[in-house]
Amino acid sequence: MSALSQLTAAEKRFVLHWGEMGTRWGINRTVAQVHALLFLAPEPLHAEQIQETLGVARSNVSTSLKELQGWGIVRMVHLPGDRRDHFESLKDVWEMFRIVIEERKRREVDPTLSVIRECIAEADKDPATSTYTRDRLREMQGFLATTTGWYATFRGWPTSVLTRFFGLAEKARKLLGLTGD
Repeated sequence: MSALSQLTAAEKRFVLHWGEMGTRWGINRTVAQVHALLFLAPEPLHAEQIQETLGVARSNVSTSLKELQGWGIVRMVHLPGDRRDHFESLKDVWEMFRIVIEERKRREVDPTLSVIRECIAEADKDPATSTYTRDRLREMQGFLATTTGWYATFRGWPTSVLTRFFGLAEKARKLLGLTGD
């Protein structure tokens, strides 16, 4: 049986595309494909099922599962009568979105903000640093501080409130007189 042959055409396309998108987001292709497969799976899967379905090495599956568990979007479960570890993805896309955003903020944005603050402090002490550079650094700091502030505002909102809030975007666009592109 060839890899991915147990999947429908739509499932196969989603898994392959999610893997491709993962590489664009800086995530290993296999990690993203394992996540996509588990997201679509109606029941938890064990590592051998994942390995067979995706046609990847057992070590890649194991590494991928550890990374996804580290992100908090996949968890290990045990099924009665089966000694193997099984895995399932979060199914709530909003909760998954929150977790991924929080992780990316923690891993990427927070360290960048810290370095920018240090750069501003260094620039302020060094008369050779141009006003233009100082302004650019402060603008970037302000942007990141504003976006993380927005995130902090809505990260704890219940899903029902988030969906209503984001649903207001079209109404706000019309209210502001913005035309669609």
